[in-house]
Amino acid sequence: MKRSRSRKFKIIAAAVIVLLLLLYAAAGNIIVSATLVPSFMTKLDFFDQVVDASYAEMIYTDDITENTRAARADVKAWLEEVKPEYYGQRSSDGYLLVASVIRHPDDEKRPWVMLLHGYTGWKEECYHYALYYYRWGFNVICPDMRCQGQSEGDFIGMGYTDARDNLLWLDYILRKDPEAEIALHGESMGASCALMMAGLEELPGNVRCIVSDCAYTYVPAIFKIKLKDWTGLPDLGFTEAARLALLARGGYDIRKASALRSEAQSSIPSLFIHGAEDKFIPIEMSRRLYEACKAPKECLWMEAAGHAQSAYKDPELYYGTIREFVEKYIELPEE
Repeated sequence: MKRSRSRKFKIIAAAVIVLLLLLYAAAGNIIVSATLVPSFMTKLDFFDQVVDASYAEMIYTDDITENTRAARADVKAWLEEVKPEYYGQRSSDGYLLVASVIRHPDDEKRPWVMLLHGYTGWKEECYHYALYYYRWGFNVICPDMRCQGQSEGDFIGMGYTDARDNLLWLDYILRKDPEAEIALHGESMGASCALMMAGLEELPGNVRCIVSDCAYTYVPAIFKIKLKDWTGLPDLGFTEAARLALLARGGYDIRKASALRSEAQSSIPSLFIHGAEDKFIPIEMSRRLYEACKAPKECLWMEAAGHAQSAYKDPELYYGTIREFVEKYIELPEE
């Protein structure tokens, strides 16, 4: 009788464990699809929820609102003068990646800037940065990172897969001008991607400096924060479940997606910018990145600015700081 009860208990326990493992795996797959697959996000209305949540966390002061409106008007007028060209290349795993290129019409050798958009973003969102760099004499390239904008992909890469994808665009620049001096400027996920690129051995020495605007340190860390914000639940191992699911489905490990690790070994001068009132990515993450950076570094912590709003809070300070930093490492053409 005791043996029978013991056997039943073991069977029930095993069944419960299997069920929990299946639920754990299902939770991981749902999280990956809901946060990294735009088509699935749209079906769940999760994309709209993320957008609404991010807008709700922004700072809405008169100066930010007016500067945002003015920037959009300036970009619209500028795009009537310049003509972005569009190029496509295949990633190492076969996805079509698309970028827009805005070049000066003359044949003079000029520096380049690669502008990298944020999570669920697209290349055109970087045009307000592009306008300033273009005026400073840069040629501009703005990639759509995988699974966003016009670029193909199964999952948003959170900057990790994109770091290697973007080497293709650096190669594009260097085919045009092997001696080109290049700056990387990223916003949010794009900023973390730029910093991850700094840790790649294959990164060409032509990359002279990086501007990081509101980057996160480490993909699992930002996952934990955002999952709690979006669901109201503690992590309970869901981040690890998502990591394992993505490893099985996408073949890459987000534990390796660490801007913090890259900065600790990078020799590329970096400027760290972050809005002090950022509720999407805590400013403490940029502070940690700044502290970890072993290369020449500077920082700008913009008071009263939310996520990716520093350029709109005080455009003169924002772009003035960037230009002064960039000029230390890249020779700009005479205006």
